[in-house]
Amino acid sequence: MSARAPWNRNERLGIANGWAVFLGDGFLSVSVVVTAFAAKLGAPNWVIGLLPAIAAGGWMLPQLLVAARVRALPHKLPVYRSAALVRTATYVAMVLTAALLSHQPALCLTLFILAMSLNALASGVSGLPFLEVVSKTVTPGRRPRFFATRNLYGGLLAFGAGLLVRAILGSDLAFPLNYALIFALGTAAFTFGYWIFGRVDEPPDPPQAPHGTRAELRAIPETLRDGHFRAFLNVRLLLAAGSMAEPFFAVYALRELHYAPAALGVFVMALTGAAPLSNVVWRRVAERKGSRRLIRYATVFAGLAPLWALTVGLLNLSAWAYLGVFLLSSVANQGFNLGHTNHLLNIAPEHARSRYIGTLNTLVGAALFTPVAGGLLADGLGYAPVFVLSALLCAAAWWRCGWLRRDA
Repeated sequence: MSARAPWNRNERLGIANGWAVFLGDGFLSVSVVVTAFAAKLGAPNWVIGLLPAIAAGGWMLPQLLVAARVRALPHKLPVYRSAALVRTATYVAMVLTAALLSHQPALCLTLFILAMSLNALASGVSGLPFLEVVSKTVTPGRRPRFFATRNLYGGLLAFGAGLLVRAILGSDLAFPLNYALIFALGTAAFTFGYWIFGRVDEPPDPPQAPHGTRAELRAIPETLRDGHFRAFLNVRLLLAAGSMAEPFFAVYALRELHYAPAALGVFVMALTGAAPLSNVVWRRVAERKGSRRLIRYATVFAGLAPLWALTVGLLNLSAWAYLGVFLLSSVANQGFNLGHTNHLLNIAPEHARSRYIGTLNTLVGAALFTPVAGGLLADGLGYAPVFVLSALLCAAAWWRCGWLRRDA
């Protein structure tokens, strides 16, 4: 099928799923809204660093185990649907916890983090079936356009979520009901997204012999012998470590720069508003230059974000200048979302696709807990060392991009 042909039903459902998920991410932005909620409850920096680590690392860590279970299944969507039910239940639990238990901050944080952890693990269970279904229903030549279209219009919806976040936090609705309302809107968006993707008509896979978890673990050395996979893993590990500054961008703005809470809505708008424009550019880079070049360009933006935050703080500039942090971070993340997925699907052999996805995400998931170390560093020495170290790790990742397969 031509890359420019009209979208078929499965592709339309996948795109609509992306729009709903982006909208939900706008309301439940871990790096802005959730971390600010934790800061409002008085959480220390290491706990704040734990939140995005749970969201990202929890999504990746179970995937090697999931790969062992889903490899032999002709249809992966039932696994996705089951995990989606768990995720919806945990989002509801987060809303209720925020609304009813904020007068007991320690208990509120504990239960909220437990719900987040279960949600992240369930997302990890659904993540590999999602990619498997996409790989079966969207041809390689159409994937850059598919993901870019998801991200483009999803980013516009998430920008609208930022407007609502700003209005809610700037309204007379008192804490914690303002945050509970924001979380409830995100829950509704995510639930719709899970339902819409569950309606995809998934073609069956050819029969494969079942593999247990031990077999998947024993196959890791074989996967690592693939030089292209190993090069990609090195880049992903460095970028995961370099993300340690992200949880503290919003917290730094509130605690150190003393910006008004309503500024969080503007930060979400910047984070999401940059996505549609950057996706237009990233899609063209992916189609013309490949995922290797795309990842390398995105790494530059990721490294500039913490340096921008540090500069605004040192010069005591306004919240409007601080928007640059979230613009840079958004542009980088959108590039990574498109580049990482395409690169992995392109280098993974079809017969070992689940193993490649599961192995990479499990190994990278462990590295995504570096924001906890960043939080301990911030508690002891302040935010500046965290921001500088994050930029240096991104610079190392940019250098390692030179080892990535050029035609992927």
